[in-house]
Amino acid sequence: MKILLVEDDEGTAEILRTTLIEQHYLVELAMDGRIGLEMAGAFTYDLILLDIMLPKLDGLDFCRQLRDRKDCTPVLLLTALDSNTSKIMGLEAGADDYVVKPFDPYELLARIRALLRRGSSALSSVIEAGKIALDSNSCRVTCDGQLLHLTAKEYALLELLLRNSHRIFSQQALLEHLWSYEEIPSENTLRTHIKALRRKLKQAGADAIETVYGLGYRLKLGEDEVKSQATATTHSPSAAIAPVTTVKQQIAPARVAIWERYKHKYSDRIATLEQAIATLEQGKLTPELGQQARAEAHLLIGSLASFSKTKASQICRQIEQIFRAGVESSLEARHLTQLVVALRQELELPAATKELAERSLATVKQQRRLLIVDNDSQLGEQLISEATIWGIQAELVTDLTAARKAIAQNCPDVVLLDLCFDRSVENGLNLLTELKTNHRHLPVLVLAAQDNFANRIEVARLGGRIFLSKPVFPVSVLTAIDRVLSQSDIVAAKILVVDDDPQTLDILRTVLEPWGFKLALVDNPRHFWDKLERYNPDLLILDVEMPELSGIDLCQVVRSDPQWCELPVLFLSVHTDAATVDRVFAAGADDYINKPILGAQLIARVLNRLERTQTLHKLADTDLLTGIANRRKAIQELNQLLRLAKRQSQPLCFIILDLDRFKLVNDRHGHEVGDRVLRQFGALLQQTFRGEDAIARWGGEEFVVGLYDATRQQAMARLTELQEIVHQQEFTGASGEKFRVSFSGGIAEYPEDGADLPALYRSADAALYVAKAGGRGQVSSWS
Repeated sequence: MKILLVEDDEGTAEILRTTLIEQHYLVELAMDGRIGLEMAGAFTYDLILLDIMLPKLDGLDFCRQLRDRKDCTPVLLLTALDSNTSKIMGLEAGADDYVVKPFDPYELLARIRALLRRGSSALSSVIEAGKIALDSNSCRVTCDGQLLHLTAKEYALLELLLRNSHRIFSQQALLEHLWSYEEIPSENTLRTHIKALRRKLKQAGADAIETVYGLGYRLKLGEDEVKSQATATTHSPSAAIAPVTTVKQQIAPARVAIWERYKHKYSDRIATLEQAIATLEQGKLTPELGQQARAEAHLLIGSLASFSKTKASQICRQIEQIFRAGVESSLEARHLTQLVVALRQELELPAATKELAERSLATVKQQRRLLIVDNDSQLGEQLISEATIWGIQAELVTDLTAARKAIAQNCPDVVLLDLCFDRSVENGLNLLTELKTNHRHLPVLVLAAQDNFANRIEVARLGGRIFLSKPVFPVSVLTAIDRVLSQSDIVAAKILVVDDDPQTLDILRTVLEPWGFKLALVDNPRHFWDKLERYNPDLLILDVEMPELSGIDLCQVVRSDPQWCELPVLFLSVHTDAATVDRVFAAGADDYINKPILGAQLIARVLNRLERTQTLHKLADTDLLTGIANRRKAIQELNQLLRLAKRQSQPLCFIILDLDRFKLVNDRHGHEVGDRVLRQFGALLQQTFRGEDAIARWGGEEFVVGLYDATRQQAMARLTELQEIVHQQEFTGASGEKFRVSFSGGIAEYPEDGADLPALYRSADAALYVAKAGGRGQVSSWS
């Protein structure tokens, strides 16, 4: 959907652009009414978002001239004028709706969607075509219940085809619908997006785009197979509120950054007010200066309200009203002086405390919550115990009524649902049906005692993510839950950005941080390698052109290093020529984004790239039993810490830990209990040591830890604490008997006990042998 935004205030325009682009709208901006009207005549738009107070041509005349041309494009007026007369004048001029500043982002988006629906019966909130479902309220696309991660252009392309299922679009028509006039995409670019969208749909089980040779592209499904439905208003409160929260979490931090960039311009406007008031007090106020002051006050009303500076906006409204009525006494002049002083004081308060609080709330990762709905209490307790080891908070309810109440009061992150409930007229399918309607994005795993094909089909149709047959081991259930949560979770990854432009770094911080990404920003490419090794990122974003060292140089260095050669690399550039793109991909880039940066497109690309590599990395680097690093990954991390210790002349301790007499645990209590001990020990290691420490299962019951910037004495103190924690852990054997475990440890310190990893391992292993020979349950150091 393409929107023309006509707004002369840069700060307000940027907030509106951010709001709309995050919701996958294509936005073109005009800074005055005359240019906006020319653009409306030259290009086709789905909606015009129009301010009333505009230079050269105001919004009311804009509407009148647009309607005189028989142009029926929906128009939404946006202004600080809130009188009924102003609203009537706007609607009579030809506007379709009216929003008063300050505006709520979600209300604005809701009104935009309503106008778009009004213009076409096909514009419903949800479109379903075969296996594909597109929800324009949440900008989510699913295929056969699986969430698809589409780029902004892929989303727009799919929506256009779904909403016009009867139409064949030529390549030129698609270019005009999906790109702004400022962009100059080629037909090859379009074909690339279509190819990528087709691939994602096919991978999810839908072959939905058809090429009509010589004509263009269309939806493969017939028009009668496409169903549109308005989002139900009778859904649960949580379902209705979710989009509001998402929009506000995205816009709040952007508003903070935009205010910092434009606040000096609003300060200049206040200076105009101060000048007018000073002239007024001298009795020399001219009609022109008075009119200018009134116009500045009016603009500040809406602009400051857009930045959530409500009190400052109210002060400006009082100033405007006094200038509009005409200043006739010295008392009014003094009142104006007091108001401007109060306005200055209000804007000098710490900026955007509320937005920053919301931002912090949005980025804090909470412990994931599992709701178990099963009347098998024994299995439920085992699952709760297993979930604790996985770092998941679990709650058990034994009937469907209690499940509905638990979900309504505090919706969990994932549900494990049994299909069969004794002495109940309902079964789990009833609840699954309700969840598909009211909580369609809540992942549900199903347990079934009767594993038949009919049950599996019904569960799949109702959106169940995973089907598990009873009897089942608790660890198998938690493995499946962890996989589902990993798929649905926003990737909390570390991203290293290298760009010499401070404004670009600021934009990237504004866009990426609210999603939970941890950023390291580097403005000098010569500092890149040191930062790379210190930060250990999950993704790299590089600018193509930088002084001394280009992004292509840095990418080639990364690809030539065995440790970093698989690191995803995303390039940014203002260049779109084929030669630059070829050089970037030849250097080893994974993706390429053009400047200026579009927030929604960047987020989609980053998430897509991270999620592609997440599964492969997890399989390659993680010990599947304990969830910590495996031997291969440990060697990489430990060598990285060693290189850092050498460069910074810092100590490093290498530790080997071995569970004592672990073979007896397996022999006496069974391998399932032994696996539980190993998982619990791995979890305790993660809780005890720092995030920057290297922690891994080396093999069997042997674990290793690498402590950077830690001496032998500090390592010994940490292990003493761990021994006390492990000693308090009580395990239950297969026959119900209780038992505890202990471990022995060996410590080696760099560089005294070895200059490389093999040497440190030999020293730590020798120290471990001393600890075991001394009676086990103790830690020894090589020196």
